[in-house]
Amino acid sequence: MNPQKILQKKYGWIVLLILFALLILLSAQLHTRIDLTKEKRYSLSTSTKQLLNQLEGDVEIKVLLSGKLSAGFRKLKNSTSELLENFRSYSNGHLHFTFINPGEGLSDSLKLQLYDSLVHMGIKPFNNQLQESDDAQTERIIFPAAIVEYNGKLIPVDLMSGKSGMDEESTLNYSEALLEFKFDDAIQKLTTKQFPVVAYAVGNGEPLNPTVNDLFTTLSNNYRFGIFDLKNGILNADTIKALMIVKPQTAFTEDEKIKIDQYIMQGGNVLWFIDRLYAEFDSLLRAKSDFVAFDKGLNIDDQLFKYGVRINPDLLQDLNSAKQPLVVGNMGGQPQIQRIPFPYYPLLTAPENHPISRNLDQVLSIFPSSIDTVEAKGIKKTVLLATDTSSRKLGTPAIVSLRSIRSEGDLQTFTDSKVPVVVLLEGKFKSLYANRFDKAMQDSVEKLTGVPFMSQGEKVARQIVASDADIVTNVVTQSNGPLPMGTQQFENYQFANKEFLLNCLDYLVGNRGIIETRNKEFTLRLLDKAKVKDNKTFWQFINIVVPIVIILLLGIILQWYRKKTYTNI
Repeated sequence: MNPQKILQKKYGWIVLLILFALLILLSAQLHTRIDLTKEKRYSLSTSTKQLLNQLEGDVEIKVLLSGKLSAGFRKLKNSTSELLENFRSYSNGHLHFTFINPGEGLSDSLKLQLYDSLVHMGIKPFNNQLQESDDAQTERIIFPAAIVEYNGKLIPVDLMSGKSGMDEESTLNYSEALLEFKFDDAIQKLTTKQFPVVAYAVGNGEPLNPTVNDLFTTLSNNYRFGIFDLKNGILNADTIKALMIVKPQTAFTEDEKIKIDQYIMQGGNVLWFIDRLYAEFDSLLRAKSDFVAFDKGLNIDDQLFKYGVRINPDLLQDLNSAKQPLVVGNMGGQPQIQRIPFPYYPLLTAPENHPISRNLDQVLSIFPSSIDTVEAKGIKKTVLLATDTSSRKLGTPAIVSLRSIRSEGDLQTFTDSKVPVVVLLEGKFKSLYANRFDKAMQDSVEKLTGVPFMSQGEKVARQIVASDADIVTNVVTQSNGPLPMGTQQFENYQFANKEFLLNCLDYLVGNRGIIETRNKEFTLRLLDKAKVKDNKTFWQFINIVVPIVIILLLGIILQWYRKKTYTNI
């Protein structure tokens, strides 16, 4: 198609205008991006695209990251902007975002009030150090977070992620990898019309006190949450999507075990957070020396064994552990207290690449036991959390002591590695009571459970078995009351316990496609800072002076060529 021939025709210019307008309209409707990065850094997952395409109303996102920022946070800001721009292109015009500097233009008193309100929402401040020059450095409080709003409801999104011990550069790169998941999760929770039901089982001494304050708050904010009386209620997998069994103290009856068993056969999901042995730090303080941790006799060993795991009657220790304030001496009649690593509090990490625990910070455990996986036909087993590389097991009778490591020889006994503490089971489970009930007993079970007895699961069910209930409980202090889950008294750090719990529930009852976005991992390609500093002038010359010189040379050559070519014309 030759534009000159079209213009020579009558009304040809009108045809060209129409074609031009159609081209603009087509380009606005059709868009594509080519992601050439190895880790597909700039590509959205299929579940993200589906979530954005299904938006029925406007999603407003305010990113609280603007103003003067260090190089690392400018990069995080740019990555957030690129991601949200990509989100917007798939949202059919329903997603809008802005970047703001919280407190800009406000007086100091109003700024403090605003900061307090942001902290109250759960948005963490960060002290950002900005290098003005080689000698000058300034600091300012920033809030690397975003607020997602939909239909008058708000959810804060913490843009920062990381693992303890990471430097700032690695932390920011790690944070970029989780941006898609975090915004997906917030939008999903805001736009979901019907939340799944998560039940908390009671009837066997499960805590209903301030130690589960954060657990109850977290579940109430993210799911339809209720307390279920296991002795009198009927479990229905079509209604209750997940059942939590947390820190039972007394033995389960056969009727209770049958209810749980048949719930799993229906396709119900169960989270077991079990302390097999009685071991509490308060008991250690009361004993003032040591005590024997004893088996609670919960009567669920056979049931868990049938499903594919065994919680062992031991206590796990690891040299990679949280700190506990202990009396280390006496001076002038006053006890000398020091926070030292307490091997009964192992810090757990993910030994396998699973979306629940991948890209997750360490999880705090308190007096955990070891878990073994056993043969269960058709059941897939995945270790979600395990100890580090220097662990040991204290077998029954397990003696708990304030000073369990007394010599160099004791250190050499920490020879175990990656001992499982939390295991995921998936598949169609076989009933504990298969081939054990006659017709009369099966009829009795039907009256007890409300459904016909099933010896084999008809639907895929999932169970998460943890040998430490304190993963999801919280410490209660006299001065500040209940602390957040995963926070230890006197330690100004919150481990990833809450995030782990939410990931577990999202995997069991939520959008599993969204949690798969946690698998993103960005390769950190760092420059050698020493070489950059030593060769700073050279690279400035290469990047600034050389391009200008090349352009000038090209201009001179082009001018010379024009003169030579057209001089004799």
